[in-house]
Amino acid sequence: MSLAAVPLALALDAAIGDPAGLWRRIGHPVTWMGALLTRLEARLNRGRRRDGVVALGALVGSFAAGAAAVSALLPDGVVGLLAEAAIASTLIAQRSLHQHVAAVAAAPDLAAARHAVAQIVGRETAALDEAAVARAALETLGENWSDGVVAPVFWFALAGLPGIVAYKAINTADSMIGHRTPRYEKFGWAAARVDDAANLVPARLAAVLIAAARPHTFRAWRTVAAGARAHLSPNAGWPEAALAVALGVALGGPRRYGARVVEGVRLNPGGRPARRRDIRRGLALTSAAGLLHGAVYVVLALLA
Repeated sequence: MSLAAVPLALALDAAIGDPAGLWRRIGHPVTWMGALLTRLEARLNRGRRRDGVVALGALVGSFAAGAAAVSALLPDGVVGLLAEAAIASTLIAQRSLHQHVAAVAAAPDLAAARHAVAQIVGRETAALDEAAVARAALETLGENWSDGVVAPVFWFALAGLPGIVAYKAINTADSMIGHRTPRYEKFGWAAARVDDAANLVPARLAAVLIAAARPHTFRAWRTVAAGARAHLSPNAGWPEAALAVALGVALGGPRRYGARVVEGVRLNPGGRPARRRDIRRGLALTSAAGLLHGAVYVVLALLA
């Protein structure tokens, strides 16, 4: 695998995004992963951790092996490089993330904004006021920029197509079964723990890139680190806290999932309340961080 494929994949995703017509016909690779995991869960889930380990191994192993086979078939030279970048770009979500978050900012009224943000968050949105809508959009922007862009690209750079495909399989498994519910408490344990490990470096890299796009953030790095370390997730707090400090807003706090209220940590508690116009500022910030992100891999490709 050439590192030159990494910035090419980022550029392709930024320019083209997901070909919706194609995915309607054949399904997106992530939906294939979800379909296989659904079958594995129905067959294997007996409420034991080892069942989840087997399911995760089968999911990740089968898709990573398939990616390795595809990678081995790619020709040398420019054609192979472009093909590799095109395949990898389908597993990077920067364009689609930007579009979904931008829809919240562009909504004409609060009801429309609640509907738009409900498409990208799991929390209850029907009673959110404007500040809570803005917080929800910015928090998902920070977290998903990390695990939808920075992390898959990191694993692509490290291990080629098998690396990015394995990461997406792990991340998909975590989103589907990595929940502390009676059904998945034990079966999803391996998916949640492996996803935490896979995002350990990328989440911190995402926070550094966000801070580099707004260098004043480094002067308040203790605030970023304090929020990240107190966060319920070992990883999501890093990009979310960096985004909060960079924008000068307070994020986090309580949120409702059905009948359950989660007392989330306050991120940058000295910041002002978020407003919907801050969503556009957040998108501009992650776009700037994205340019830095791409530039890092251009430099690495040239050095290699």
